Amino acid sequence: MRQRFSARTGWDTRESRFAAAIRQARESGRRLLDLTVSNPTVCRFSYDAEAILTPLADARALAYDPDPRGMRSAREAVAEYYAGHGAAVDPDALVLTTSTSEGYGYLFRLLCDAGDDVLVAQPSYPLFDFLADLEDVRLKPYPLFYDYGWWIDFAELERRIGPRTRAIVVVHPNNPTGHGTKHLERERMEDLCARHGLALIVDEVFLDYPIGKAETERLVSFAVGSHPVLTFCLSGMSKIAGLPQMKVGWIAGFGPEQDRAAATARLEVIADTFLSMNAPAQVALPHWLAGRETIQKQILERVAVNLTRIEASGVEHLKVEAGWSAVLRLPRVGLGAEELLASSDVVVHPGSFYGMSDEGRIVVSLITPVEEFAEGISKIARNQGKQ
Repeated sequence: MRQRFSARTGWDTRESRFAAAIRQARESGRRLLDLTVSNPTVCRFSYDAEAILTPLADARALAYDPDPRGMRSAREAVAEYYAGHGAAVDPDALVLTTSTSEGYGYLFRLLCDAGDDVLVAQPSYPLFDFLADLEDVRLKPYPLFYDYGWWIDFAELERRIGPRTRAIVVVHPNNPTGHGTKHLERERMEDLCARHGLALIVDEVFLDYPIGKAETERLVSFAVGSHPVLTFCLSGMSKIAGLPQMKVGWIAGFGPEQDRAAATARLEVIADTFLSMNAPAQVALPHWLAGRETIQKQILERVAVNLTRIEASGVEHLKVEAGWSAVLRLPRVGLGAEELLASSDVVVHPGSFYGMSDEGRIVVSLITPVEEFAEGISKIARNQGKQ
């Protein structure tokens, strides 16, 4: 008799046709221009290795202090980071995690029973599907629509709230659209949550990367201001300091005091069950946060250069307010990720990867090294003009 596995892991793990085409192209020796690379550690940015690695050797990391929320010194450093964004965050309302993914797992366990649902924007990053499956939670998408900028479809969002809905996820700014949640949108979202008894989960990993007009208007963290409903802000070092390999994230809790206190107490038990955050990273966290501006400056400059390259090429991109990605709109019928790979050796993400149904939308990473990005965009521009 064959081994039985859980239904929650019953994913289709077969290689997609597009992934197979990319693999076969590489195996054949073709030189591909990969415009999807989003790991900053391989994008030829300049890192200060000594400043990053030396704090890991601090002798304080030899002492085991199993605080389920994380070392006080590390949580105070995170609170100071939020102070830079104009938010007063209580270190005792912070729980350190190894990643925002783990943070989502903690929150799904906190808020949902098996079979409950959580609303998440579409387009959005497909990782949420796997995180929800592993916690026996169902995801319900609510739409973002494009009209000279991205907007939340609040009428449709409210229609999708059901008796088993427990939370709404807001990615601020969104990946890959770059949509930043505006003040009025936040108020409407909080009103919805208050009327339906829902929590608000806000993923702010790209908060430090505004683009264009957003640079002067400044993206405002959901940590700022009053919190009429239970709210959790997620972030971490993967994007803030371009250090995805260091595995440091956190949950910051806000809301009515009774709800926040109860949530923090339960989160503490969840975190205590795993105690996954290692001591060297916690000791180093204040140093990494203090040095974040060096890598942020490089990333913002790269994003600006690559966006300028798109604009000069004649390839249309949808308005992006923040983050590392851009959505391109290709005018010719049939032109998409598969054709670009086959005809031009350019790798992009199809819009469908993020849940976009519109034909001709592709997504590129704006932190791709500038030479490769320029060459790839030029090939896309030439290809879109072919009839």
